[in-house]
Order: sequence, then C-alpha cells, then structure tokens
Amino acid sequence: MIAGLLLAAGGARRFGSQKLVATLGDTPIVRRSALLLAPHVDDLVVVVGYDADRVRLALDGLTARIVENPGWAEGQASSLRTGFAALSGEVDAAIVALGDQPSIDPSIYAMLTARWRSAGTPIIAPRYRGTISPPILFARSIFEEMDALQGDLGARRIVERDSARVAFIDLDVAPPTDIDTPADLDAL
Repeated sequence: MIAGLLLAAGGARRFGSQKLVATLGDTPIVRRSALLLAPHVDDLVVVVGYDADRVRLALDGLTARIVENPGWAEGQASSLRTGFAALSGEVDAAIVALGDQPSIDPSIYAMLTARWRSAGTPIIAPRYRGTISPPILFARSIFEEMDALQGDLGARRIVERDSARVAFIDLDVAPPTDIDTPADLDAL
C-alpha cells in the first residue's frame, strides 16, 4: 500500500494570508494539490495546522484523512512527524508532497511509484535539472528517521544522508513552483 502525505500546515507568512485556500482557476490551491496526488496513492493523508478549519473546508468532500499538527509553527519537520505517525501499519511507502505545489505534473507521481516497485530502493526522488525537490517517495524502512527531524528543512537531510539508498529520477524540467507569494500565484 502506498500512502500520500500532503503537507498543508505552514503559516504562509510571505503570502500574507492562508495561501492554500487561495484559488487557481476556481479551485483552492490545496484541493488542486490533493486532487493531483490522490489517484496515485491508496491512502491520502493531509497534514493541516495554520488556519486548519479553512484548509479542511477547502478539502471538503475529498477522500482524504485530515490530521492536525498542533506544532505546525515549529516547521516542516513537525508536519512530517505528524503525517508519518498517522500512517497505518499496512503502508509500505509514502509519497510526501507539498500543498502549495498545485502545478505538479501528475506523471511524476506515477514515475515515483513505478520506480519504487521496480527498484525497491528506499527513497525515490526527482531531480529537476539537478535540483532535488518534492514529491519524494519513502519506503517504510525510512519512516523511523522522520521522527528525528527538526526545524523547517523537511526530509532533504534524509535524502542527502546516504545516496546509495536513493534512486533519482532525472527530469529536464524546472522544479515545481511553490506558491509562496501572491506574485507566485499570479505567475501560474
């Protein structure tokens, strides 16, 4: 079983308001991100924190489990810990994706799962013109390491710790755009 962990708990300081409920077209950013990930996973877990009620409302009606991270202000590592703790024992791997990346090419999710199934490598990470960026797949053997993460650096440290356990998918495209400011949203 492959789970999806959509991180949607951050404070959106640079955006000035809850960016995840801002719309791209007619769809809230977080909902669009969830809709892109959902078809590629067996269980979708969305970690919310800042302005959690509004983010939940933006996800209303989707088949997803919403998990609240009360320590969201500590940084992305706390959301990773919260999300991985919410996974059932039946989960063999999890794709970590960001709620503020609503323009991910969905074929990347398919590539991650196909590569994991064929290679069995514990970490599958895309490299966009040499830059590692989410979404990233982690096998169950890595889950415990998430519990030791601290701060706002996310799981990059785990990916960079030992390249022998990482299979990279090299893509000749720019990394997915994070929506961090209103200008970022306007550019999409």
